[in-house]
Amino acid sequence: MLICAGRVLTGGRGQYVTDGAVLIKDGQIAAVGNREEVEALAPADEPRLYYPAGTLMPGLIDAHVHLAFDGGPDPVASLEQQDDATLLEEMRARAAQLVRIGVTTARDLGDRGHLALRLAQEIEQGITPGPRVVSAGIPVTPPGGHCWFLGGEVSGEREIRELVQRNAEAGAQVIKVMETGGGLTKGGAKSHETQFAPADLAILVDAARAAGLPVAAHAHGVDGITAAVEAGVDTIEHCTWMTEDGIEVRDDVLDKIVAKNIHVCPAVSPHWKMLPRFFGEERAQAMFDAVRRMSEAGVRLVAGTDAGVQRAGHDGLIAALEFYEHLGVPNERILEMATGEAAHALGVADQTGQIKVGYSADILIVDGDPLTDLTALEDVRAVFARGIRRYHPAQA
Repeated sequence: MLICAGRVLTGGRGQYVTDGAVLIKDGQIAAVGNREEVEALAPADEPRLYYPAGTLMPGLIDAHVHLAFDGGPDPVASLEQQDDATLLEEMRARAAQLVRIGVTTARDLGDRGHLALRLAQEIEQGITPGPRVVSAGIPVTPPGGHCWFLGGEVSGEREIRELVQRNAEAGAQVIKVMETGGGLTKGGAKSHETQFAPADLAILVDAARAAGLPVAAHAHGVDGITAAVEAGVDTIEHCTWMTEDGIEVRDDVLDKIVAKNIHVCPAVSPHWKMLPRFFGEERAQAMFDAVRRMSEAGVRLVAGTDAGVQRAGHDGLIAALEFYEHLGVPNERILEMATGEAAHALGVADQTGQIKVGYSADILIVDGDPLTDLTALEDVRAVFARGIRRYHPAQA
């Protein structure tokens, strides 16, 4: 397949090839560059697509989703009412929804019964359309802790190590730990409250390292964020700097996040504009300012939506990216947060996140120029995942 476009955004914060083209062979990018040069490499009978007003760019990455949750008013109740067969069928539909908006890689950070891993295998085998799924399997939480209903309750070193090993053997590519509470779990620890003692968190990180896996820590509270940084996790999810009374960004911890190259996924809701209504103007502004401070400090931020929780559907990544535009983050950095930088955070930077020879042909084509107008991402012309065209407007 030869695809020609007015602009080819190869990656690396705004590197364009004008009047460019990409040649796809066997699901990989075989050539990229000036249209005339790449066209000359394509056989005469090679299928060709032309988007003269469009931008061809790396497929988007949503670094924080939950395919097992439906994004409705009570995702937990919906989950508990479904058997595994019904739930897996709905997860397939959510995966298709992700790829329709241009997401070609998604990191699932907590499911039930390793269903996301089953879905990932189906997608990889071409049985089910969807993005590449990097799955954490069952998240690790203490008894009665945040998301206990997903089956990952542990107490003590033996149980921690056993769950990490069980996830690893099932094919997990990351270990998710619930270091603080969260709003999704009724009657559990509050979002700012720490759930695991430093010693237990250190055991979990050690077990993950022994299995060759990174660790993603759900951490809203300042103490939980601090513990996660000290334990040496690879990504911090949410990182909202909550205390019992408000928001407090600690400069010493922030400096360590930067020094240790820890990625942070704020997991911004697609409906972030509604946060002042839920938290109040002052608290919401403090939450916004905390993300701005991390950005300005040089934290390696990546894009994610927490898709599946309340008010967060699996089609909301573009709306979530507009949050960073609201903060004043340049468009080229926002796009990198949702492509190359996210690929690094997920451990797949050698496979995707760039339009580069030898990389997976994970491609999004949009009308317009997202470097100058982020809303161009909403005008999807085609999506290719592993070189297979998974969506174009005629399929809508």
